[in-house]
Amino acid sequence: MIKRGITTFALAILVSVGPLGLTAHADQPTTTPRVGVIYPLGSATFAEGLRDGLRQAGYSEGSNLTVEWRRPSETEGELRSVVSDLVRSKVDLIVTTGTPAARAALQGAALPVVFLSGDPVRAGLAASLAKPGGNGTGVSALTPELEVKRLELLHQLAPKARRIGYLNSLSNPQSKRQIPAFEAAARGLGVQIEILDAADPGELDVALRALQENPPEALQVAANVFFLPHSAAIARAARKSRIPAMYAYREFVEDGGLASYGPDLKRIGGVMAGYVIKILKGAKPSELPIEQMSEYELVINLRVARELRIKVPQELLLRADEVIR
Repeated sequence: MIKRGITTFALAILVSVGPLGLTAHADQPTTTPRVGVIYPLGSATFAEGLRDGLRQAGYSEGSNLTVEWRRPSETEGELRSVVSDLVRSKVDLIVTTGTPAARAALQGAALPVVFLSGDPVRAGLAASLAKPGGNGTGVSALTPELEVKRLELLHQLAPKARRIGYLNSLSNPQSKRQIPAFEAAARGLGVQIEILDAADPGELDVALRALQENPPEALQVAANVFFLPHSAAIARAARKSRIPAMYAYREFVEDGGLASYGPDLKRIGGVMAGYVIKILKGAKPSELPIEQMSEYELVINLRVARELRIKVPQELLLRADEVIR
C-alpha cells in the first residue's frame, strides 16, 4: 500500500522567543533565541507544520515568538545574500528547505543548520545519515527514488503515452544527478523522456508555451521547490493541453492537477521544528541523525480525470490516500 509521508524547500523565519518562566518550562532557555528560516516555497502547509511544532513546545507566534518570513528565489546569489543578512541579524540557527539553500547556509554561516534535502549525503551536506558531522542535520526525502516511482504511477494512469515531458530545473545539481536513473526507468517502461528545463519564471513561461505548441502525451513535474509557487499555472497549462500529469506535491492536485505522489509538507514542517527545538536546548547538529522519510501520500483528482477522459485504474483508487471527487 502506498503510504503518506514527507519530501524538497527554504524559509526565513526570524524567531525571537522571550523567557517563558521556569515554573512552566524548566528546561527552556532563559535567553531569547533567534532562528533564521529560508523558505522559497509557495506552500502554506509547511509553514503551518513548523508553527504547530514550535507551538507544541511552548513557542507561540505573536506571543513569545516573532516570525519574519523570507522567500528568496533559488538563485545562488540571492540565497547567499539572505544567509549573509541572517548572520548580520545574529541568528542562532538557520532552517532551510531545498538543497541549494542548505548549501548556501552551510557555506555562508558558522551556525547550526536544519535542512530538508532529497539526498543530503550525495549532495555533500552531510557525511552520513547517522552521523551528519559539521553544522547541519535535518530531513532526507529520497528524491531520486521518488521521481522513478512517480513515473511508474504516471505510466499506470496513461499507459499508452510514449512521449513524456519532464519539467525540471537543472540548475540544481541534485536535479541533474536524478536524470540518468530517471531515463533508465523510462527505457524500462518503453517511453521516451523529453526534458523541459526551467530555472526561472521566464524559462517556465517558455516551457509552458511549449506544452501547448508541441504537447507530449503525458507530463511529470519534478520535486523541485521552484515549481511550487507556480502550481496553479503549471496545472492549468497541462489541463489546457489535455495532458495527464503527475506531480510531487498535493498542492498541484488541489490547484487542478491530476495526481501527486510525495511528501506531506505539513508533517515535514513539524519534523523540522523538532530539530530546531533540540538545537535551541543545546543539542549539536553533528550528533542528531538525519531523518530519512519513508512514508508518502498518493492524491488523485477524479474530476480532472473525467475532464481528460482518463479511466483511473481501480488499483490506484484503492491505494490512494485521498481521492478528490
